[in-house]
Amino acid sequence: MELPYTPERMDPDPARAKTREVSGRLLEMVAVKGKVTEPRTGMSFAVCDEYGQDLYALHHRWSVGGMTSDQYEAGMQNLRKALGENGWKISKVSPEEIRATNETEHFFVEVISHTATPEPTLDFSVSSRCYRAASHAAVNEG
Repeated sequence: MELPYTPERMDPDPARAKTREVSGRLLEMVAVKGKVTEPRTGMSFAVCDEYGQDLYALHHRWSVGGMTSDQYEAGMQNLRKALGENGWKISKVSPEEIRATNETEHFFVEVISHTATPEPTLDFSVSSRCYRAASHAAVNEG
């Protein structure tokens, strides 16, 4: 089985940096100030394994909290508007959730607004397409 695209050749460290850069731009698009959690970056082989060795994808998860309910709503509205202006194609939108893909940079984002909880947050999950490492050793070291 083959991927419908040619995976970019990139070792895990530069791919992580690229993923963090995309996440940073998404945070700027929200355009509200809040407390950002420590991001968690994971590397997944499962989503790419069936397509060959030395392939992996990255997942970057983080949240923004500590805001008023108006700020959460404004952040989601800002993000909906800015995504389209910045090369993202929105595939799902509701007051509580946004899903979008950036075909140019090969990233997917899902944002969920958890405002009906004691500690409301905007939760971001940023995922890359499959990358091809320069070597199997580079993936194992990553």
